[in-house]
Amino acid sequence: MNVASAMPCSSDQLLTREQRPGLWLTTLERQRVRELHLTLRPLPGEDFAGLLRRLDAVLREQEASIVRQEVFGANSLAKDALALLSRQLGGLRWPVAWIEGADCAGGRIAGMHVLAVSGASVESVRLAGGVVGTVFHDGLARQCFLGGIHSPHLSAAKPAQATQTFERLQAALATVGMNLSHVVRTWFFLDDILGWYDSFNGVRTAFFEARGVFDGLVPASTGIGAANPIGAAVLAGAHAVQTTSSSVRVCEVESPKQCSARNYGSSFSRAVEISTPGHRHLLVSGTASIEPGGHSVCVGDAEGQIDLTMQVVRAILVA
Repeated sequence: MNVASAMPCSSDQLLTREQRPGLWLTTLERQRVRELHLTLRPLPGEDFAGLLRRLDAVLREQEASIVRQEVFGANSLAKDALALLSRQLGGLRWPVAWIEGADCAGGRIAGMHVLAVSGASVESVRLAGGVVGTVFHDGLARQCFLGGIHSPHLSAAKPAQATQTFERLQAALATVGMNLSHVVRTWFFLDDILGWYDSFNGVRTAFFEARGVFDGLVPASTGIGAANPIGAAVLAGAHAVQTTSSSVRVCEVESPKQCSARNYGSSFSRAVEISTPGHRHLLVSGTASIEPGGHSVCVGDAEGQIDLTMQVVRAILVA
């Protein structure tokens, strides 16, 4: 979850929201760039090509370039759909993560999340011949977004794949002069998450310990149970920030209603705040119905879990 809050004196100018049929757009004006957060869902009877045409129209209208993209759809569609995406949008110069997620109403495409920017030159980040990220400068910091990163050895055991995924994430950052200390947010889409989440957390903790991550900022994060079309144990994404101005501050934010996730073996921060002269950007981690002692509550009660989760998020925002 990403939450952007504008400064009170000029909030109407900084943050705007727009909703059209099948499209939700939040726009943040900051420094030299405009940041666009888009969620698109297919209209009744609309195919993937039509969905892409609507996305392309918004990007042209806003003169924006895609930074990262997640598509949620049936894995059987991925190969042809990604080829179509590349053709219709003029080539894939940004990371695309295809996540298993057919529409609950019976459609084969649930939708997509897209982050795009206008007013900045966006460059591709490449690793082993493929695009795994983008990088741009917003006037105060270099921003790098990675996505769709996975192990090159898909037949390896899941923990081994997790280690290799972290290594590739680190290698991708190195290609643009960054390292793990610059990472403020991560996303991990884990196949069969309940079957090996403890092992994944063990791999992440060991990797972070070996590279000194706990000596600095521990990134916010989300672990999501979802399969992918290539059969990887995990697909990883990350957001890294390399400040170039002393006016930018990046820090961890605690949750007033929960203990540290590290108390029960999960190596992430509850939230990370990026503070600039114009706005504060709060990156909230994946949040579940976990009480201050670290135990899950409202077991078997979905409504109760959702309610507690939203109370926790609200408490972080208020704090």
